[in-house]
Amino acid sequence: MLVAADKFKGSLTAVQVAERVMAGLRRVVPGVEVEALPVADGGDGTVDAAVAAGFERREVRVAGPLGDELTAAFALRGDTAVVEMAEASGLQRLPAGVFAPLTSSTYGSGELLRAALDAGARTIVFGVGGSATTDGGAGMLSALGARFVDAEGEPVAPGGAALSDVATADLSGLDPRLSSVDFVLASDVDNPLTGPKGAPAVYGPQKGASPDDVEILDAALGHFAAVLEKSIGSRATEYAAAPGAGAAGGIGYGALVLGARFRPGIEVMLDVLGFAPALERATLVITGEGSLDEQTLHGKAPAGVAAAARAAGKEVVAVCGRLALRPEALGRAGIRRAYPLTEVEPDIARCISDAGPILETVAQNIARDFLT
Repeated sequence: MLVAADKFKGSLTAVQVAERVMAGLRRVVPGVEVEALPVADGGDGTVDAAVAAGFERREVRVAGPLGDELTAAFALRGDTAVVEMAEASGLQRLPAGVFAPLTSSTYGSGELLRAALDAGARTIVFGVGGSATTDGGAGMLSALGARFVDAEGEPVAPGGAALSDVATADLSGLDPRLSSVDFVLASDVDNPLTGPKGAPAVYGPQKGASPDDVEILDAALGHFAAVLEKSIGSRATEYAAAPGAGAAGGIGYGALVLGARFRPGIEVMLDVLGFAPALERATLVITGEGSLDEQTLHGKAPAGVAAAARAAGKEVVAVCGRLALRPEALGRAGIRRAYPLTEVEPDIARCISDAGPILETVAQNIARDFLT
């Protein structure tokens, strides 16, 4: 058996989910052979999943989304690095109850990328998601050597709103090592940079942006792309409309400007984590995440795991905190059955606070259904 589940956000990490599922299975069938491969789709938890798969955790001091220094991590194995932007610029890096949609910066994410280059990375998987920022990756680009100045020649302030002041973009100082690495943008969203499906409109409210803030950010990002066009040509406009440009507050756009190639996050991570050989050894695959819902079907980890397993002729079941998909939708995704925590404990608050023990009970039910 193979346990390849994502985190239960706010309750359990992907590693903890695997541990609890394995413990539950073994309560019913003590000698069962189970392999754990915690997965992630590029968002928060991506570095932890890589470390669980054998990568080395590297820590570095970088700027947080508000400019305060913090310790962030990336993962390294050989010359492949897994960098997670949420480690430096994620919502979880803001003080509790604080949002800064107009001023938060991705500068620290650029510092993480630079640290990966310093460590000798020749392939960088850049997982983006869970961001506190909507700055189009301008902070990241600045940390890597770009300069953005206003009409007076002064550096513009951090954050997305200040991009409306950019008069000149100079990318000549970008770290030259970027041109010789395989840079992969790993994301579970394919939004463009601006417009009704762009980063500010779709994801800005999750970061505390009011309707007025969304308008300010959308206009600022559009202006930013227009100024970049003067520096790098029509590619700047093409990148703004490309799938993934709007990922993580537009940091996807900045990554594309740096030469990254966009791939669905779960596909990239399954390759990096060594999912194919683990799948070959498995007879049953258990995947899952905190909420199985419509979003799951659009590039989230369980859908990617199930698609790969179905292609290999393997049966898949899922665990989750909350189930909001009908059986036919699960079936189309390649999931035979889902086991939500709410089947064991109807109280949602308890499902969140006591997710671990409840998940063990759920795993016992799976063992009885499939192993005995």
